[in-house]
Amino acid sequence: MTRIFTVLTLSLLVACTTTAPKNTGNICSIFREKDGWYDDARDAQKRWDSPIPIMMAIMHQESRFQAKAKPPKKYFLGFIPAGRKSSAYGYSQAKTSTWKWYKDKSGNWGADRDNFEDAIDFVGWYNDVSRRTNGIDPNNARNLYLAYHEGHGGFSRGTYNSKAWLLRVADKVSMQASRYRSQLAACEDDLNRSWLDFFR
Repeated sequence: MTRIFTVLTLSLLVACTTTAPKNTGNICSIFREKDGWYDDARDAQKRWDSPIPIMMAIMHQESRFQAKAKPPKKYFLGFIPAGRKSSAYGYSQAKTSTWKWYKDKSGNWGADRDNFEDAIDFVGWYNDVSRRTNGIDPNNARNLYLAYHEGHGGFSRGTYNSKAWLLRVADKVSMQASRYRSQLAACEDDLNRSWLDFFR
């Protein structure tokens, strides 16, 4: 009986850590529901000087905060499975090669793509590289997303200009970042308050 209880408890813990937030459109709801996520996002912001609303808006677009998100499968002749469209995986939808680059350069050797703390740090790191490589303002969510999607070389070449759909998506990310910024302004003081404050 104890063994069954332990297995059920572990299963519930895993489910709690991998389920997406209930209200992905509201950053305050996300941080109140997901214990520790605000602290992780704040740490990434401090480390990489990348605003929390922008990092979260990029993650919202890429995975809707699903820990094990993967690109759709490809099919040969319409019905024979032929792998996935890319190696992108996890909250940030980072490709395997880009994730390896991140681990090498950031020193976060044990990072996992399905771990929120590592994923938000990755997004902050990538945005910082975009700032240094492409000269993108760290508050320009639209251009940061375009560089995130196209890569730094692709952004420099302007490959996004021939992709009307991508420009629309980048505008969506920018608008989401603005919404998150307004929402966070209303709840950040509460999020920053230590649990010790409740005993004072």
